Amino acid sequence: MTQPRTDTPAHTPWLSLVLGYGPTTVILVAGILALLGIPWAMTLGCLWASAILIFLAGVVRGLSFFTAGGPRASQIVVFGVRFWSGLIALVLPPILALPLLAVGYLSSLIYDPFAARSGAAPRYFEKLRPPQMVIAVGGLVLLFVAALRA
Repeated sequence: MTQPRTDTPAHTPWLSLVLGYGPTTVILVAGILALLGIPWAMTLGCLWASAILIFLAGVVRGLSFFTAGGPRASQIVVFGVRFWSGLIALVLPPILALPLLAVGYLSSLIYDPFAARSGAAPRYFEKLRPPQMVIAVGGLVLLFVAALRA
């Protein structure tokens, strides 16, 4: 195992806080609105969650270009899980899309802190990703409950 990257901050930069929590909060708000019966909230939540997950796939793939020794197999696998989960979710009904999206977001909850500790991601991912992904998965759960009610 390699060491954490020394070229990245240990504390989350303020812009990463805003750009990290902002998009996941949209998923949570969409879930709340869907539970309240707002008609467009389910569509917004599923589309937004898919788009953000595909973005997160690009993040892990981009980081692989800067990993000492070249891309790791785990980075390519995680990229694939996130990308294909997000892309396939775009064409599925919410009741099927939401569990698939949850798999992609859970990959970030599990993998990114490990990647930060091993030098494959910025050090601050270790503390940023868990609460960020709990917000996203919480929103997906609310959306799923709303889909079950529909």
